[in-house]
Amino acid sequence: MTAEIYSFFRSRSVTESVSVSGFNFDKDHRKGIIMMKRSVRPLFSVVFVFAAAAATLCFRIIVSGGAGDPFVASDVGEIQKLPPVFNATLLTFAAVDLAQDSLRRDVEQLVDGNFRNARNNRQRSFLSAGRYRLDIGARSARGGPLDLRSPEFYRLWLESRRYLQDWWRHRRFESDVMSNMVNVTSKMAGVLGSGRKYRTCAVVGNSGILLKGNLGKAIDSHEFVIRLNNARIGGFEQFVGSKTSLSFMNSNILHLCARRGGCFCHPYGENVPIMMYMSQAVHFLDFAVCNTSHKAPLMITDPRLDVLTAQIVKYYSVKRFLKETGKPLEAWASLHGGAEFHYSSGMQAIMVALGVCQKVGIFGFGKSDSAKHHYHTNQKTELSLHDYLAEYDLYQDLVETPEAIPFVSDKFKFPTVIMHR
Repeated sequence: MTAEIYSFFRSRSVTESVSVSGFNFDKDHRKGIIMMKRSVRPLFSVVFVFAAAAATLCFRIIVSGGAGDPFVASDVGEIQKLPPVFNATLLTFAAVDLAQDSLRRDVEQLVDGNFRNARNNRQRSFLSAGRYRLDIGARSARGGPLDLRSPEFYRLWLESRRYLQDWWRHRRFESDVMSNMVNVTSKMAGVLGSGRKYRTCAVVGNSGILLKGNLGKAIDSHEFVIRLNNARIGGFEQFVGSKTSLSFMNSNILHLCARRGGCFCHPYGENVPIMMYMSQAVHFLDFAVCNTSHKAPLMITDPRLDVLTAQIVKYYSVKRFLKETGKPLEAWASLHGGAEFHYSSGMQAIMVALGVCQKVGIFGFGKSDSAKHHYHTNQKTELSLHDYLAEYDLYQDLVETPEAIPFVSDKFKFPTVIMHR
């Protein structure tokens, strides 16, 4: 290439001398040619350097396979996917659980057998049938409320205390808990094999926006379908589908089921596994009561996942609060329920799906002025202890920029997420 460039300038000077002198190179003309060559040398040097650099780059691309050059690709990737920058103050604030102290007191009281003081003001206690009676329907031998002094209750208490102590012992922050979700949920015998992730999963929320589209077939086409809080599907199949692989709920739903005869909590069939997160420690007694009567597995979410989920939703809530209000960080708690603030069942179900699925489809999450809060009820208002808008921000990041989600270990690879609106 450099020889061609030099030949170009050389031929140009010869041609000019021929036209002028007819191949008669006198002394003056030779001087002109020499001066011309000297003037070209600086330009020639620049062109030579550029040509050499271009040749080197072309050689590297050819040797490495063109567009698949790992050197070039890694440089571009680093530029396009810079690691997110998190606000340290915001992370620290979001990591603080305002309900930790009250929860610890509840656990200690329940372990000691003090059921009357270990109650949450947000929900009605299960102790509603007298001083020594536990209203759990037909679970007692007599078919009525269970006497707290009976051997049957003592057995259930010992069992629930064991569950509670184990849950409390593991309730801590662990950034990589998502990577172990497949093994945690492998208890779903015959449904999820240990170490295998589902190809596609659908998490079906209960928003009224589902009634605006016929997504039933799309939902049922997924390998694994998760439904929330026993939402009714009869009569709504064209909107919400009919397939259910896992019933996900919060423990308040199980508490209501425990008050029925036989602890019935199977709107999707008795063989559908149930998973729930514990919204109150006192519900471990309900879990002990119902666990033996369920044909399909009755599971509790990993408490480490509960902690991770709580920190993530608080981070997004505080972030949105600061952006929209401009108020100081300390003002967030009083406007968001303080210790009562909590993630929704839908968000927790999505967190589970992220850990056990290769591709996650999210249906029925979101709201509209023209749609009901729940497709199957007449509820019009949202619960104040949830920050749904903050959770929607999270879902958007799951679709577009999962690396922007805090607290999750870099070792965990997020699956592909699609929002169906």
